[in-house]
Amino acid sequence: MKKTIWMTSSIFILFLIWVIAYQAINHPIILPSPYQVLVSIADIFTHQASLLAISMTVVRLVVAIVLSAVIGVSLGILSGFKRNVAIFLKPYVTILRTIPVISIVVILLILFGFDYTPYIITFLMVFPIIYSGVVEGIHQMDQELLDVYHLEEHDWKLALKLVYFPMINKYILLAFLQSFGLGIKVLVMAEFLSQTKNSIGNQIYLAKVNIRYDHVFAWTIILILLSVLIEYGINKYQKQLD
Repeated sequence: MKKTIWMTSSIFILFLIWVIAYQAINHPIILPSPYQVLVSIADIFTHQASLLAISMTVVRLVVAIVLSAVIGVSLGILSGFKRNVAIFLKPYVTILRTIPVISIVVILLILFGFDYTPYIITFLMVFPIIYSGVVEGIHQMDQELLDVYHLEEHDWKLALKLVYFPMINKYILLAFLQSFGLGIKVLVMAEFLSQTKNSIGNQIYLAKVNIRYDHVFAWTIILILLSVLIEYGINKYQKQLD
């Protein structure tokens, strides 16, 4: 109950700051009013092109994260148990973590064109998060519990299902939460720069070109709500596992 009250209060203060700023600037083109943005959100959800853009962006995000998860978890498990693999992969993971996003987007646009860049850049940004989460989870496992299990059983498939995964699933889910948050930001930016057809990024670009800043704000709010919805789904799944 207290958490809900604090959250509601925080949102109300943000809304109040927005209203005060709008009244102070008094220029709807520079800063649209909350009412204008609300109307724009309703308008977005009544156009087929906008709904297609939302669905295609979500599909791209899911494809990129699933691919990142498969490769990240596989290599993370190898690195967690094989120190040499971790040492070999460390430079690549470090580069992906530190390289400026805009630089790699431009490079990928030149190499792979507009269609594949959003997928690739999202994968490259998300992969280190999932990989590191798996490695950290393995390093934090209770070694005494593992030793006891290995005295009783020797089936690695059963060990993975009953021992290893339950110990590291919290780390993996946390990595997924961070991945979706970062992934959708990077993906939309790549869509914006590459002007990917049927995408939220392209819709924001068109709104900017046409000086429809109320639509820019509306799409931003939709992205925030989308991220919150995904995070809520993952948290709910995590509670079911607990």
